[in-house]
Amino acid sequence: MSFTDRLVLWLHIGFAIFTIGTVTAAIMATPRYIRARNQIVVGYLYRTTRIYSLVSLGVLIFGLVLAQIDKDFSKPWLSVSLTLFVVALVLLVLIMRDQHRAIAALELAAAAEAPAAGTVPAAEVVPVSAEEHASDAEAAQDAEPAPANLPGSPGMPPAQIATVERGRITTMGGVVALIYLVILVLMVWNS
Repeated sequence: MSFTDRLVLWLHIGFAIFTIGTVTAAIMATPRYIRARNQIVVGYLYRTTRIYSLVSLGVLIFGLVLAQIDKDFSKPWLSVSLTLFVVALVLLVLIMRDQHRAIAALELAAAAEAPAAGTVPAAEVVPVSAEEHASDAEAAQDAEPAPANLPGSPGMPPAQIATVERGRITTMGGVVALIYLVILVLMVWNS
């Protein structure tokens, strides 16, 4: 094996270690911070997932170069590994979509709670006449009640914000991690 071959192998392994491990850790941590309603950390994890998913294409590129050098394209384990890697990339795109939706739900919940938590200063209180008060009461009776299960509703428990996204991120993150483990086994077993 020449120096160039070894360099490509080192780059392939280095990209795999530093990108795949990081993106998997970011995905697995996301549901915990969504449940804790920590919008800042979820945003950070979203950016980490996005950046390291993009950089993980280096694993694919250097793997393809290494397969070309070693003339391994005819081997079935390589085709399975490439297919699984592409499936993992598609799942990462779906995970990033759910992370983005969870951030939006957390922003909506924070915006809905902010006015409810504050009080109106005395300078902003406008006296209301009896007629206006009566018309406001009639309008309130005619209005439909707001559903209590919308994100950001005052009665919504914190754990129920972005539950669908949290579940999908957890499930797809587990599948992506399992795909990476299968690829690792195929690479080690057949090298």
